[in-house]
Amino acid sequence: MTFLELCHALRDIRETRKSSRKVRRFADVLGSLSDEADVRRAVAFAGEGGGASVGHATIAEVACRYLDIDPEAVFLPCRLATGSSSEAIRLLMENLTPPPSTPPPTLAEAEALFAAIRTARGREAKETALIDAFTKLTPLETQFFLRMLGRGSLRIGFELRSILQAVALAFGRDPESVRYAHTLTGSLADTASMAFRDTLADATFRLFQPIAFMLASPIEARNPDEAARYVAEPKFDGMRAQLHAKGREVRLYSRDLNDITASFPDITGAIADAGLPPTVLDGEVCGYADKRILPFNDLQKRMGVKSPSKSLLTQVPAVFVAFDLLHHDGRSLFDEPWRGRRRRLEAIPLPFPLTPVQELTTFDAIPALFERTLADGNEGLMVKRADSPYEYGQRRASWLKVKRPGGSLDTVILYATAGSGRRGGTWSDFTLGIDVSGDDRYAEDVIPIGKAYGGYTDAELKELNRRLKPLVVETFGPTSLVKPEIVVEIEFDEIQVNRRAKAGYTLRFPRFKAIRWDKEPHEIDTLATVERLYEQRARRHRAEFTW
Repeated sequence: MTFLELCHALRDIRETRKSSRKVRRFADVLGSLSDEADVRRAVAFAGEGGGASVGHATIAEVACRYLDIDPEAVFLPCRLATGSSSEAIRLLMENLTPPPSTPPPTLAEAEALFAAIRTARGREAKETALIDAFTKLTPLETQFFLRMLGRGSLRIGFELRSILQAVALAFGRDPESVRYAHTLTGSLADTASMAFRDTLADATFRLFQPIAFMLASPIEARNPDEAARYVAEPKFDGMRAQLHAKGREVRLYSRDLNDITASFPDITGAIADAGLPPTVLDGEVCGYADKRILPFNDLQKRMGVKSPSKSLLTQVPAVFVAFDLLHHDGRSLFDEPWRGRRRRLEAIPLPFPLTPVQELTTFDAIPALFERTLADGNEGLMVKRADSPYEYGQRRASWLKVKRPGGSLDTVILYATAGSGRRGGTWSDFTLGIDVSGDDRYAEDVIPIGKAYGGYTDAELKELNRRLKPLVVETFGPTSLVKPEIVVEIEFDEIQVNRRAKAGYTLRFPRFKAIRWDKEPHEIDTLATVERLYEQRARRHRAEFTW
């Protein structure tokens, strides 16, 4: 199979609405492969990326040089219009470059292109390897190649669960056995190999190979008659992480399973000094100073910094607040009830705290507990069933989250982007703007503050699409620039400083709260409002948290 054939299949999956058809399409791809190595490559490319990483700024700079275009005048407007660097580069290549002079690379050859970037030492060498890839790939291949470089979602509506279903379907294996093998190995490629060879029963847990995190559902999913089976924990204002340790070897992994060990030497050093037996913890990385959990925006200064300076370590010390134990001293604990895992966790001599636990007898106690944890400066409340196993990679009612939006803003729609899958051909992803008309720092009247693609009903989305059509000014691929006339009230979890954004801030998890058909564009909120809300959140009271 060529890389181009795989990219065509991924494009088909993006444009297919039903999840079952997406799964069948990828299963057909895998079933057509007779080479185990190609099976590994196909699932890895679709779900884990190419094993290399290049920063967005570097990709944009190299693409502009390769295409011989002006970054400010050409690339940035295209990226803003499409909402995606890889999409913008694909469209620009379609219009500005001739087809490659070489045949499409095989999956093995594409793997070699990723390897060349991964092993390149120094910025210049990485840029040379990236340009070499550009010369050998079609625009469509380039788009998916760049998304795979990011090692995140391909944004085609086809995530881990669907990939595992496709692996099971392709080789006629039990879906639960495939999912469990992936949990133990943490590797899509290894799981696909075992399914291909029918050796799923041989799967074993490996330390320092992160596994899929258990996820929480909204509190509305609860069963009121089961309150006594639940406990409550505060949700701290940090970053979910998985910690693997064996003696002095310690590694941290983020929610997207990337290695973040280098960013938190204070955590890994303290755990190394504890000399733990083989152990895997689930928990939260938090900033911590003056006996208090620091705001998430402070922790953000540490995220992505591969070698934090002494001053940064002093300014934002970090701790790992554990709340679950997945593996300890040679034994995997996924199937053990939460209460048993918690007792084992409490017996481990850790240098950092555990989340405090409150027993429940009725769900009527949750509002008061929620208000108390907010008053302490925490993000929200977690409610967990005490007899539940660790449902890795699943979002069920065993864990429930209680949260309150961090605030809301009246914004105006600037760009509308067509979705994929069930929403293919319909604008469902919207870039929203705030007012800066009275701000001397900006020449524009409105600038982007975030993107939202949820919170509306199907009926509201249909009406929104109808009203946006006559407002379209220009279309770039799946994205349309529209006249800023439709006002949307959005709610969000947090305001974060982002110096790369034009506004200087971005919103964490923005979503529609209401489409304000009754409001005019001149009534939207200003950047000054955003700045004031950020300062208010930063100054909120935070209770002491000691251990």
